[in-house]
Amino acid sequence: MVHTAELIAVGTELLLGNIANTDAQILSKELSALGINVFHHSVVGDNPQRLREVVETARGRADLIITTGGLGPTCDDLTKNVLAECFGKKLVFNREAALRMEAYFKKLHPDSGKMTENNYQQAYLPEGCVPFQNDWGTAPGCGFEVNGVRVVMLPGPPSECAPMFRERAVPFLQDWTDGVIASRTLRIFGMGESAVEAQLREHMNAMKNPTLAPYAKEGEVELRLTAKADSEEAAQALMAPAEAALRRRFGQLIYGVDVPSLESVCLELLKERSLTVSVAESCTGGLLAQRLTDLPGASAAFKGGVVSYWSQVKHDVLNVPNDLLFQYGAVSEPVARAMAEGVRTLTGSDLALAVTGVAGPDPDDRGNPVGLVYVSIAGQGETFVRVIHAAGPRARIRHLAANHALDLLRRRLSGLEMG
Repeated sequence: MVHTAELIAVGTELLLGNIANTDAQILSKELSALGINVFHHSVVGDNPQRLREVVETARGRADLIITTGGLGPTCDDLTKNVLAECFGKKLVFNREAALRMEAYFKKLHPDSGKMTENNYQQAYLPEGCVPFQNDWGTAPGCGFEVNGVRVVMLPGPPSECAPMFRERAVPFLQDWTDGVIASRTLRIFGMGESAVEAQLREHMNAMKNPTLAPYAKEGEVELRLTAKADSEEAAQALMAPAEAALRRRFGQLIYGVDVPSLESVCLELLKERSLTVSVAESCTGGLLAQRLTDLPGASAAFKGGVVSYWSQVKHDVLNVPNDLLFQYGAVSEPVARAMAEGVRTLTGSDLALAVTGVAGPDPDDRGNPVGLVYVSIAGQGETFVRVIHAAGPRARIRHLAANHALDLLRRRLSGLEMG
């Protein structure tokens, strides 16, 4: 049986545009991987009557209702109350959930360890539900079924919603999948979504089990393989030939499978090889250093960085010769090369990355166009420079520039063509 889900996001802040409804995007992808159709998204403010109306509409056209948000401790967190009322369930105090919240607050505030009284309302759950333990925050979620309609309630913050769905809601829904569903995500950098899709369109349309779907990310593409079988091992076996075919097709453009990011791959490669890296940035303004140092354990491999926005800083700190800056300009291949070599000497790192370019919104004083970026990597005996012609708004150009620098690092560490 094919099941149909409706997602209901609760929160006036969503309607006002104060925050984006990223939960809907995350859950739609996850449900698709489970073979559950999503036909409707709804967003409703913190209003009991309007939430009741949305829930009643949803239960008439879907057999799975997933709500996000409205499970917190404040007076406008009414999701559980309304859903329990709509489905004829009482709210009962869950002692285990309360104890977990108390422990969470004690860890968060070791001096006082005190949890305010209003937080206890989060421990009231619909009678007979399956509680979803929240290891990523305070508000527990839950699931229950009434007259063939299943209800799943999840917290609103994406950092809680996404892992709770995967770790708690998916097991609750597992019997709907008639077996085990497994997925593998191949991450590609260096080819756009339309080009990837064009190569795979005929192949994807012919696939039944496993299936293949592309997802555009910021500056890269994800390819998600999904297979359904009687066991995890059988599902993985179904995906193996398809993954091998994708690896043959895209080769070095695939930077990882089931990995969180390009920078995480680079950090692991650096640590495996006991190497260090430093960065010199101009147009990216520290973005490259931030992405690396956002990762736990970055201090094992990242030595430091210099944001050399002005040419004077490029000369005074990175020792870029003034004659290069005068002759070629700050946005040039020779200067990118000198920046990478300069920061490598300055920090004593094994490898060094440099980025210089025009992020916009206007061309630079030498007439270099918006989107022209040079990225460089320096190492023992060799420095390589890649030129980029990026398009789009300033933030996208900066993000792509950082991606290209990380891609050079990955390729250097993996012994691949720099390209």
